[in-house]
Amino acid sequence: VSRDTHETDLEADTEAQEKAPMTEGEQRDMEGPATPLRTESNGAVKLKIPEDEPEPGHFTGLNKEQLMRVAGTPGWVRTRWALLVLFWLAWLGMLAGAVLLILKAPPCKELPALRWWNEGPLFQIRSLKDFSESGDIKGVEQQLDSLLQMKVRALVLGPIHEDPKDDPTSLSFEQVSAAAGSLDQIKSLVHSAHKRGLMVVLDLTPNYSGSSGPWFSNSSVSSVAKRLESALVFWLGLGVDGVKLDSVDLVWAQVPSQWNDIRAIVQNWTDSRPHKRLLLGSTPLSSPGDVSTLLGDSGVDLLLSSVLSSKTDAMGRAQTVQLLSSAYSPAQLLWNLEPAEGAVPQDCDPMDLMLLLTLPGTALIEDQTRDQAGIRKIKLEKEEPRPSPCPLLLSSLSSLRAKERSLLYGDFSLVYNSSVVLVYLRSWDQSPRFLVLFNYSPDQVFSLSDLQPEGGAMGTTGKVVLSSNATILSPDLVLDLNQGQLGPQQSVLLRVPHS
Repeated sequence: VSRDTHETDLEADTEAQEKAPMTEGEQRDMEGPATPLRTESNGAVKLKIPEDEPEPGHFTGLNKEQLMRVAGTPGWVRTRWALLVLFWLAWLGMLAGAVLLILKAPPCKELPALRWWNEGPLFQIRSLKDFSESGDIKGVEQQLDSLLQMKVRALVLGPIHEDPKDDPTSLSFEQVSAAAGSLDQIKSLVHSAHKRGLMVVLDLTPNYSGSSGPWFSNSSVSSVAKRLESALVFWLGLGVDGVKLDSVDLVWAQVPSQWNDIRAIVQNWTDSRPHKRLLLGSTPLSSPGDVSTLLGDSGVDLLLSSVLSSKTDAMGRAQTVQLLSSAYSPAQLLWNLEPAEGAVPQDCDPMDLMLLLTLPGTALIEDQTRDQAGIRKIKLEKEEPRPSPCPLLLSSLSSLRAKERSLLYGDFSLVYNSSVVLVYLRSWDQSPRFLVLFNYSPDQVFSLSDLQPEGGAMGTTGKVVLSSNATILSPDLVLDLNQGQLGPQQSVLLRVPHS
């Protein structure tokens, strides 16, 4: 038999065995007793895979019918009611706790009412000639944008009316002097200022260029006051936002009835502009006690005085501010710093600005020269290598004061005082608090550790907000109130945490 024939027979036997049906025993041996096997006619085999059965003791949950049966049992009903009662008790407890917290929490302090003149500093321009290049009302109008950049709230202008020296019979309140400009120019100035949100206060002091007194003489006070009443109607009708009058102590004392008429015209004035008009009084009195009495008796909205003159040391300034701030609200207080008599006008002092803009009340920034005002320095900044720091500092202080309640409304608390050092705290309710420090000494360093224990009660650190010298005390610098120092002729405004 050949080799090929033998291999063919083997293959045939193998194929026949594969096609032959299995016996029942063979099926059980291969598939097990639980798996039935069925052979189709075409030779295919179908297998039935058994479903998984749960292991004994394994919980598979309740079906819907079982749940419905359990839900109605007495035990489950009692459980549901117990959980419901516990939920409402917990809810009522939380509500009662919230109400208790609200009732026990200290109420927010009511914000005092403010007028527009409390919202920012007033800028007084005495000399039109020195203020601008043209030296007249038109020159002031050209500088309105620069004043707006410094965040001032109003201009106190003049006097600008015709004023024959010591001659009350020739006095003309309604006539603008030729040196100042014209009536059309003042109308244009008022209109342009209002478009920018600035107010205009006109100085109507009668005898501003004479030597016999601002109201000429005692015998002429009554007649001049009577003529002033009609002038007030004229200027307020023209759109000015207030008037300034010098020596109100004299008028109030000599002609009280006429003074009340003047007050009524200004303070009760109403027209299309929905705001009050400012009656700004001025007095030569410098005693804090006298100024306090006049402020209450005269009824002016603000009173300008020399209680904080350059001759007053830090101790005297602290006593003055304490006296006036304890008697009147910040809305009634006005501060300015007049240079010492005979002093040469110089560029403004950053420490003075820091003081005026952080005291409780309104600041009046007085223009002595164009350089002191800082206006011309803004205009010529490219020409001058070291422009005045005052315009930028004034803008920063005004903006900060407008948004910080502690500076706008806050209480004044004296922290430390000597002849050369002044430290006070401004605070309002839960608003951020500010510690203001001044070292007027020309050569002595002030150690902040001297603020203890008051400084300790305010925390151990303070963050610099603004300073008179940003090179040394830059914003966001943290000072240690236990070990830090304040150099000579420096001032700084710190934000301090609550106790």
